[in-house]
Amino acid sequence: MLAGTGRAGSAPPSPPRRRRRAGQRGAPLSTAPTPPIRIPADLLPTDGRFGCGPSKVRPEAVAALAEAATGLLGTSHRQAPVRDLVQRVRTGLGALWALPDGHEVALGNGGATQFWDVACAGLIAHRSEHLVFGEFSAKFAEAAGRAPHLGEPVRVEAPAGTPPPAAVPVEGVDLYAFTHNETSTGVCAPVERPRWAGDALVAVDATSGAGVLPWDPAGVDAYYFAPQKVFAAEGGLWAAVLSPRALARAQRLRPAPGRWVPASLDLVAAVEQSRQDQTLNTPAVSTLFLFAHQIEWILAGGGADFAAGRSRRSAAILYGWAEASRFAEPYVADPGVRSPVVGAIDLDAGVPAATVAAVLRANGIVDTEPYRKLGRNQLRIGMFPAVDPADVEALTACIDHVVGRL
Repeated sequence: MLAGTGRAGSAPPSPPRRRRRAGQRGAPLSTAPTPPIRIPADLLPTDGRFGCGPSKVRPEAVAALAEAATGLLGTSHRQAPVRDLVQRVRTGLGALWALPDGHEVALGNGGATQFWDVACAGLIAHRSEHLVFGEFSAKFAEAAGRAPHLGEPVRVEAPAGTPPPAAVPVEGVDLYAFTHNETSTGVCAPVERPRWAGDALVAVDATSGAGVLPWDPAGVDAYYFAPQKVFAAEGGLWAAVLSPRALARAQRLRPAPGRWVPASLDLVAAVEQSRQDQTLNTPAVSTLFLFAHQIEWILAGGGADFAAGRSRRSAAILYGWAEASRFAEPYVADPGVRSPVVGAIDLDAGVPAATVAAVLRANGIVDTEPYRKLGRNQLRIGMFPAVDPADVEALTACIDHVVGRL
């Protein structure tokens, strides 16, 4: 079956398509009752989880956790069972990206949001520059702007739904902040160290792209992310690949006069603990287990190419369906920067996305709602490697069925 053509028994042809003007917004939230539309069982995906974080956790990983639970859950994180998990994560990520000598994988509690504060405390010396093209790329800039010991951050901005502009050289900037995949909009962007960066660091928020999008460790000093996207775990942890330059910067800033670094934001302490296969504070052990299990599943399947291939197949199905649809279209206009892991699909104003998502949820297909702060009449679909591309195809048939009956 061709991608985007639906399944046997799908809904009648959709109503004529009405193209929206750029920037038209809908009302994604609704308090209206959910229409009692039942989707036939033969149209439903095998697994109805399409969230953009937390993402689908593979049932095989949950079963493996249950099997290991009695010797793992409820045990000390300073003992071998949990330290072995940290070691598996660190070693697995090193193998996944063939990290150069001197690069280290560090772990800490709190997620990528916490790492913004870690970077403000231990990586930005004076001032940072941020390429802002959505909600999450803006949040790091906001965190830097609140830090009392740092200068006002430079923001280089592009409208939501478009790729970020190029970094610009600014005197006094010592860290350039990129975002690999803007989770709020479904725009991905290549990351490349500016040729004029000198001793400045390059930090990349890779939370929803790490493990699928390609990157060059030689050009990045801090590649950080949380494991509840591509790595199909729960939240509550951050992981960062740190270059020798970043490690030296963190060490130099730690005792800087007048610079208070809370223990929970101490990057040097996190690195020291990670070298011992530990985290500074008690971690969510189940998250560590699922993280390690997913890394090893990806490596067993063929590594980063395997993970990227699954997501690309799902993306081709979703975007191909939307481009052929009479009532839907990809939100990101440029196919070259459409994310292979987060797909944002605009719906015509006459097709309320909130109602479509509510009907899907009532039928066991969950987390297709848009990023609310974006304020668009759209669906947002997670296409991480744990999601079967066949389920994405089934999802498109289900959306056609629902819209045909509204």
